[in-house]
Amino acid sequence: MDETIAEFIKRTILKIPMNELTTILKAWDFLSENQLQTVNFRQRKESVVQHLIHLCEEKHASISDAAQLDIIYMQFHQHQKVWDVFQMIKGPGEDVDLFDMKQFKNSFKKILQRALKNVTVSFRETEENAVWIRIAWGTQYTKPNQYKPTYVVYYSQTPYAFTSSSMLRRNTPLLGQALTIASKHHQIVKMDLRSRYLDSLKAIVFKQYNQTFETHNSTTPLQERSLGLDINMDSRIIHENIVEKERVQRITQETFGDYPQPQLEFAQYKLETKFKSGLNGSVLAEREEPLRCLIKFSSPHLLEALKSLAPAGIADAPLSPLLTCIPNKRMNYFKIRDK
Repeated sequence: MDETIAEFIKRTILKIPMNELTTILKAWDFLSENQLQTVNFRQRKESVVQHLIHLCEEKHASISDAAQLDIIYMQFHQHQKVWDVFQMIKGPGEDVDLFDMKQFKNSFKKILQRALKNVTVSFRETEENAVWIRIAWGTQYTKPNQYKPTYVVYYSQTPYAFTSSSMLRRNTPLLGQALTIASKHHQIVKMDLRSRYLDSLKAIVFKQYNQTFETHNSTTPLQERSLGLDINMDSRIIHENIVEKERVQRITQETFGDYPQPQLEFAQYKLETKFKSGLNGSVLAEREEPLRCLIKFSSPHLLEALKSLAPAGIADAPLSPLLTCIPNKRMNYFKIRDK
């Protein structure tokens, strides 16, 4: 095991929190149970790392072994990356082919290696018919940079792939070509959907939640719940408040349902419109370029935040379809133009 591989493994282990270290090392399955039992995980992390590196040297760990450890770490810490969604399309009249994982891997790897002399491609299959792909990019003259890889998650026999956003935009067309050909599709397009939460993106594109909801039935009538009303308040006002709260609850229920919302951090809206004015000679009305405006809503959990607006009295119900259509449209980037 040369120094570059040892350094790569060392940096990866140092990123892993101590409370996750044994779990990730067991999932890696490179070091045996007996070898791991020789490690004192209660000592300082630097000492633990040195011991683990020594064990890896004894087993002659390769760059492929090190890449597998990095993939497992990323599976545990998916939220550290921003994920884009790509949708692939079959050609007219093309039938769905039986998926062969071995053939997919070979084809994907060959396409990248033919285009780039220096590239490292690693695969790791999961239990949900998905394959994680790690690509360390190099050039014709430089070795692959193992510290700035691109990760791809592809679900077999589906038209969707999720990729970690990369600063190496020049490689995006090549990556798209490899995905399209290896999965036997005709075309690939980037969707207007992005998040740090891979599971939420998967739930949105695969529609793994129900957008049509039954009327919410509660065993406790709304009138019997605590509404935070003054008991000395006029009964007519109390009745009006109850009716309004019931209306807001019903609309919110119909729009969002009871289940937890997929987790997105933002929604972005780009508006382009011509200035319209009834005044003759308006400077803006004569302007040929459209007026442009960008609005961005952000929250640690945007859809749950939107769901709470009307019940909290911050916004009227129903909310604008531009806000509530995000999961159904499978978008959180919108461009709004004049019709």
